[in-house]
Formats: sequence, C-alpha cells, structure tokens
Amino acid sequence: MAAFIPFKLSLLLSLLSNIGFLPETSKNKVGIFPPPCNRIECPSFDIIQQGNGYEIRRYNSSVWISTPRIQDISLVGATRTGFLQLFDYIQGKNKYEKQIEMTAPVITEVLPGDGPFCESTFTVSFYVPKVNQANPPPAEGLLIERLKSTYVAIRQFGGFVTDYNIAEEAAALQASLEGTAWSDAIERSRKHYGVTIYSVAQSNSPFEFSGRVNEIWMMFDFEDEFLPV
Repeated sequence: MAAFIPFKLSLLLSLLSNIGFLPETSKNKVGIFPPPCNRIECPSFDIIQQGNGYEIRRYNSSVWISTPRIQDISLVGATRTGFLQLFDYIQGKNKYEKQIEMTAPVITEVLPGDGPFCESTFTVSFYVPKVNQANPPPAEGLLIERLKSTYVAIRQFGGFVTDYNIAEEAAALQASLEGTAWSDAIERSRKHYGVTIYSVAQSNSPFEFSGRVNEIWMMFDFEDEFLPV
C-alpha cells in the first residue's frame, strides 16, 4: 500500500491544479497504452478497431464509484470537487473504513450546458479494483454503479486537460467517426438512454510532463453480430 501513496497524492495534485497551458499535445493519437496502467490497475478491454483518429474498445462489466451530478462551468473545477470526495473514499471514508488501492483512469462525464456561460453537468467516477468488485464499500453521498459490458469510442491526446482543449478534442473525435456505423450507434444510445455526450479520462501524475495520455470517451451499445469484419 505504501508504494502507491506518492502516486495517489500526485494524482490528487494533478486534479487540483489548473495548469492546462503546459506543453505537449498530439493529434490523431490512438493505440497508446497509458503509462500509469503499468503501475496501477486499470479496467480491462478488447480493441475492436483502430481508425483514423479513433479507437473502438469493448470494456467488460465492472463496478465504479461515482459522485452525484456536479453543476459547474468548469470541467477542471468539477473534477477537483468530485475527486476530493473519491480520494476521501479510497483513504477509508466509507462504511467499512477500508482503504482502497488507487486505479486509473478517473473519469469525468460531461453533459454540456446550453451556452458558454451556463453551467454544465459533470459526474466523476473511480474504477473499483478487482479485489473489491464483489463487495465495494458503500459511502454516504457516493453511488456504486455496475457498468455492463459496453463499447467506447476513444480519442487520445497529450498534455494537460484544460477547459479550453476538451471541447476541441471531443469535436475531433466526433468528426473522425462521421460516416461510420459507430457514429450511428453512439447517436442511438444517446437518444435511447439519455447518456452524457462524452467523458474525459485522466491517468497521469502532474510530475509527468511527457508521455501523458488523456482520452475522450463516447460510450454506446452495439450488437456483436454487426461488428465490422
């Protein structure tokens, strides 16, 4: 457990910082394995397809701990608020008073507001380690959610996540999917389930100025028998 404490604190500092002007960006990056997943547990997935500027993954069913919806004009601010709750949770502020190992990524779901100065709706989620999946400790004010097996369209980008680059990266993912069966499936899922428009996945420590891998996620349902050959 002690070996992971510096990483936990560094990730906390990353999410509490708004230092998005730092360098390193990348366009059309896919297929990069996030470096933190070599050190801490990440959810497992299968790669279904790698396209021009996007990757399609299928994630297995898993349990996540999520905050209630947070209203804010800033994704960085909302992530800070939500992660503070999740950090307390993994440090033992839960019904079982049990410490939980850090995992990656931390996901912020985004439902944009109606205008540039309107609040958006955010939900911040933490993947529960496999050892705790069968019986995750409940906690007041947090939600235990079981994600069924699901498909995710992703776009990767480097640097630090900011309120200024997120919409651009999400729009780029949407554009790269245009004309594909994946785009149609995403739109059907949004209309049927009322799901959020996209999510932002963050994994790296703030002290890693190179090799940063962030991801935009768009989740959707898709029947296996219709998978492209």
